[in-house]
Amino acid sequence: MKFLRLLVTCILAWSSALAQSDNLAERSAQARDMMAAGKFNEAAGIYRELIRQVPDNPGLLLNLGMALQMAGDDRASLPHLQAAVRVDPKLAPAWLFLGNAYLHLGRTAMAIEALEMVLRLQPDHQAARTLLAGALLSLDRTREASAQYRKLVESDSANASAWYGLGRSYESLAVREFGALSQLGKDSAFWLILTAEVKLRDRQLSSAFYLYRRALEKAPNMHGLHAALAGIYRQTEHAEWAAVEEGKERQLAPLNCSTQKLECAWNDARYEALLASTGTMNSSESHFWAARTYNQLALQAFIQLEKLPPSPEQHQVKGQILNRQKRYSEAANEWRAALNFSPDNPEFTEQLAINLKLSQDYAAALPLFQKLLRNKPTSAELNYLLGDTLLDLQRPEDAIPYFERSLQHSPNSLPTHKSLARANLSIGKDSAAIPHLKLALPTDHDGSLHFQLAQAYRATGQPGLAARLLAEYQKMQGSRAAESQSTQEELQITPP
Repeated sequence: MKFLRLLVTCILAWSSALAQSDNLAERSAQARDMMAAGKFNEAAGIYRELIRQVPDNPGLLLNLGMALQMAGDDRASLPHLQAAVRVDPKLAPAWLFLGNAYLHLGRTAMAIEALEMVLRLQPDHQAARTLLAGALLSLDRTREASAQYRKLVESDSANASAWYGLGRSYESLAVREFGALSQLGKDSAFWLILTAEVKLRDRQLSSAFYLYRRALEKAPNMHGLHAALAGIYRQTEHAEWAAVEEGKERQLAPLNCSTQKLECAWNDARYEALLASTGTMNSSESHFWAARTYNQLALQAFIQLEKLPPSPEQHQVKGQILNRQKRYSEAANEWRAALNFSPDNPEFTEQLAINLKLSQDYAAALPLFQKLLRNKPTSAELNYLLGDTLLDLQRPEDAIPYFERSLQHSPNSLPTHKSLARANLSIGKDSAAIPHLKLALPTDHDGSLHFQLAQAYRATGQPGLAARLLAEYQKMQGSRAAESQSTQEELQITPP
């Protein structure tokens, strides 16, 4: 909205055609002064009066639409902006404000059409391109979004928000390629390597080691696997073992670039050529190299972002990384820093609240969720998060209405059913908890919900059902213990 406010004083020149009448020109000048002073509602009243005297004037229609939009009434601005572009389809500012109104009203596809029209009329319009890139990314049209963000950073290498958007676009494209790879086979060496790389970035060294080892069994001649294992050995202070793996890496046969074209393109950092090749392919290998390339491009974008002066986007990236690494207190600090740049940003506030909750600072998270919910009272997610925070604070009776409200808007949310059951159990309402426990059973990975449901059945005089659930619970506990023992053995970092 800031850049739109800056545009207002320039765009108001469209009404200068009213100089034909001293009175109209005077009123127009008054409206311009009102706009410049931020008195948008007063300006809108004058523009309505002028339009009655000079109907179908595209400049006046634009100015009225702008005034209403800057006053916060996007819906009321629409008909005037739509009328302006009907009268003058080449009126780029009207298309810009029309696109912005559509975005605020959640009509993103229509916003994209309007913003694309701005760029057809004014190809160098950075404000329109910024809005368009964000709209495309929100609809998961990530390839198109990345193209727009690339143009933004090419025209302004100091544009922090564009570098952040470009990195996010590349990350989404990498996730898409990884999804395609997963569909082709989750047990391939390619899938194992990408999964290992994710674990490695999140500092889960034992899991990464196990996955690299499995990948090496399937692809013993693949370059980089021994080197990756060596890196883990060095991080875990096993220098002698690392040297062994590095020696094995050196012994591998050189790449044959006539048959291993994608890997050679990767090694030479010819990323555009690599992506052009994989775009027409559908194999585990092609999706692997495409995903790897997009991840690398995302990393490069975030590195460029880090080189810029301090910005909220830098803290966003750091907060997201720390969250993935489960370093929630540190992540919360990054979201606090982002809020210093934009104190009323709801995304930053929500992320801060979530990381405070995850770091068990429930008292600090609670007022943030309350503030967010006041602005979005029908949000199923926020009602759930606020209720769950109250439950963490041992206030189950206060939490229950929020869970019930969340389920009104998202009735199939299993985490909400689980928390509502927990709240009811804690105040002795076993019968009320039972239906929610039954619905939440698919999320029960450790048997705890089966046990709770058995106890609730017993408390409500249903011993047969209680016995059946307890038997299932004991079976799950046995399987889990065996699985845990097996996992611990698998995840040990062992010699080469």
